[in-house]
Amino acid sequence: MAYQNMGEGSLNYLPCRYGKSKLLFRGPQKELDAPYIAFLGGTETYGKYVEVPFPDLVEAGLGMETINLGCVNAGVDVYLNDETVLDICNKAKTTVLQISGAQNMSNRFYAVHPRRNDRFLRASTLLRTIYREIDFTDFNFTRHLLQTLQSTSDEKFVMVRQELRDAWVARMRTMAGKLHGDVVLLWLSDHSPDDEEACNAIATDPLFVNRDMIDEIRPLVKAVVEVVPTRQDIEQGYKLMVYSDLDAPAAREMLGPIAHSQAATELQDALARFL
Repeated sequence: MAYQNMGEGSLNYLPCRYGKSKLLFRGPQKELDAPYIAFLGGTETYGKYVEVPFPDLVEAGLGMETINLGCVNAGVDVYLNDETVLDICNKAKTTVLQISGAQNMSNRFYAVHPRRNDRFLRASTLLRTIYREIDFTDFNFTRHLLQTLQSTSDEKFVMVRQELRDAWVARMRTMAGKLHGDVVLLWLSDHSPDDEEACNAIATDPLFVNRDMIDEIRPLVKAVVEVVPTRQDIEQGYKLMVYSDLDAPAAREMLGPIAHSQAATELQDALARFL
């Protein structure tokens, strides 16, 4: 497949819905009667700015239909609150779950929007008590909130980060329990889960998730696939994405089609062992 930066162009994602779900997924919409693999995840699974995202590449490689249920900026909460999505996954041969960051889900310190998980809704009484100096009406997004919390007090922020990590493990356990079939976890990031400096930083996704957290979930899933593209892969991929000039800064945050090709190859090898 050839890719090109179309400059003024942009992709048509053919947004669609399944059943009673209020979520918009990347199309085209597919029939759910043939054997299929379901894909859950965030912006990379959705394939923002990527002409052929890794779920489609897996379909071509394995010859089995795939259903892309990725959502832009999704955390675990968006799927736990959607019975249609869970039903689709429970009827799948296998579900591939991209590991999402710990910031985009409700926890003891703050609540997020149930469908747009990157949207900050409100701070808890506990967080307001810890950070009395902050006006929480100034925030709309979780990442902006966390950046301000950390810059205000590194010492206090250690508690916040640990709470998000604990909540992530608990929520992932719940998610694994709701997915009755085989589940494969996908780590797709510019850093390894063993890179503690990167895992502690408010930088690239999956935010705050590290090896210890993955190891707690590992017994509940069939396999864990790890894909860490190099900086060169990402830079080359940026040139191959499809985006408008207005979207260029956002496209810089994505891993690109080379990383998607690597993810597809690794997933095909893992899935072929038990499909």
